[in-house]
Amino acid sequence: MTGTSLPLRAVLFDRDDTLAWTDPSVYREAALWTAERFGLDARAVGGALRAQWEERASGWWHLRSEEDEAQFWTDYGLELVERMGLPPSAAPDLMAAFPYERYMKPAPGARAVLSELRARGLKIGVLSNTLPSIGRTLSAVGLDDLVDVALATCTLGVHKPEARAFLLAAGALGVAPGEVLFIDDRAENVEGARAVGMRAELIDLRGQTPGALPDLHAVLPLAAG
Repeated sequence: MTGTSLPLRAVLFDRDDTLAWTDPSVYREAALWTAERFGLDARAVGGALRAQWEERASGWWHLRSEEDEAQFWTDYGLELVERMGLPPSAAPDLMAAFPYERYMKPAPGARAVLSELRARGLKIGVLSNTLPSIGRTLSAVGLDDLVDVALATCTLGVHKPEARAFLLAAGALGVAPGEVLFIDDRAENVEGARAVGMRAELIDLRGQTPGALPDLHAVLPLAAG
């Protein structure tokens, strides 16, 4: 962690694989629901769900508003049902039953750690390379009430690890970069945060990266007064 003489005033987190994670069991749940509702083979549906996401996973970087995102998901649903051999009329029901945020779960300890950090008087921010609906996703995993500032880089128009993304996050929190502890699961983002003066640490919830924080509880000693 980089040294700094400024007091810590905020902790800024990434969302995916840091505060929340994608639960693969939801793909099975969605496949079974869709297969039963539309008379399809569950394995084929599961394959279609995964293939669709893999093909479109990087196709949202240009979105700037929740209206843009709504259109993105409408188009996504139409493409998905076409892949499954279903009529366009099936798309609204499928997308309503399994929206993007339903696949997310809170990371172990997320609520307890954020609650403790807030109890210490620290501001909590989230900066994620994601779609504009970040507030809705944090609500879905039960963390929105503990977050002071939630920023989706799509809305900002600049993505991590670009310096401006971190500077905008610090500004939204009302603190200097040197007063921020940033936690992310990608090394390039940690390096980007350090480059603008933030204290920053890598986290790996799977415990496979030497030197990385193994869980969110490991953040608490770093945020000690």
